[in-house]
Formats: sequence, structure tokens, C-alpha cells
Amino acid sequence: MLLYHAGFDVIKEPDIYYGRKNADFGQGFYTTPDKEFAYRWAKENSGKQTIVNHYELDMDGLLVKEFYRCEEWFEYIYANRHREPDEMEADVIVGPIANDIIYDTLGITTSGYLDKNESMQLLMIGPEYVQVVIKTEKANSKLKWLSSDELSRAQLAEYQKIMMKENEEFQELFAKKLEEMEG
Repeated sequence: MLLYHAGFDVIKEPDIYYGRKNADFGQGFYTTPDKEFAYRWAKENSGKQTIVNHYELDMDGLLVKEFYRCEEWFEYIYANRHREPDEMEADVIVGPIANDIIYDTLGITTSGYLDKNESMQLLMIGPEYVQVVIKTEKANSKLKWLSSDELSRAQLAEYQKIMMKENEEFQELFAKKLEEMEG
């Protein structure tokens, strides 16, 4: 499986313990099989180069958990975002990103504005981007760095235009869904 990771460094040997523990699928090294999305997801950081690393993952012998947008997916993300112990037994987790970049849907739930069911409904709309998370050293040992690309400011600007358009469309869907839920 070919995978991509956007960031600010060439990462030939990923550290699965480096990232946040309260991310969608818990702590691990986050990648995507969608090359175009990896480039659109890339960010600019003053004084740093933006890099997209390319990898190949040999899935043979790995325990893979695959999620789809469903209640089980939501509950797993909800637990991880709320720092509950991650008891998922998997070397690799594949599934949709919880698209709450514009509105912190799960944060709004914690505040009491939305209940868990309403949050789940909101996370089911909009574009579905897939993430592949390397969770164990066993899986990490089967991840091979292939190459990396450095994105120019012009490339980043073009990708950001695409993301802005997608975010505007998502905002419209989100607002419409909220109206339906209130009505």
C-alpha cells in the first residue's frame, strides 16, 4: 500500500509515539493513501519547508482494523479525543478522518450543546478522507520510506484554494444538517 504524510521534515524512520494521544485513532503515525489529499492537507509554517513523504507499507502479517463512517467508528474517535485508554488491538487502523476541522464537533458535544448522537450525525457529512495509522512497532518496521517532495509556496497556495472550496461546501452541508436537527 502506498501512503503519504505531510509535514515539515523528511521522515525516513517515523516515531509512532511522537504524535498526540487524543487524535482520531489514538497515538500513532498518521498517513493517507490519497496522494492528492496529502498535498491538499499540507500546511505552511514560517521558516520551514513543507514536505510530503512517500511510503510503502507491506500489510502481510499485520492486524488491520478497518473503519467506515458508523457508530463504532464514532465511538472509537470519541473515546480517543476524550483521552480514554486506547484498547484497540491493531497494528494498523484504516478509516475516515473525523472532519471537524471547521467546527470542533466533539468539543461542542463536551460543552453540552450537542449530544453524542447529534455529533455523530454531523461527522457523517462532508467529504470522506481516509487515514491510515501505524500503531505498532511491528507495522512501523514494515513501513518503507520511498521519497519526499518539497512543496513550493505557489503549490501550497494552489492546494489551499482547493481546500478552501471544499471547506466552504462542507460549511453549507454542516449548516443545513444543523437546521434539520433543530427543526
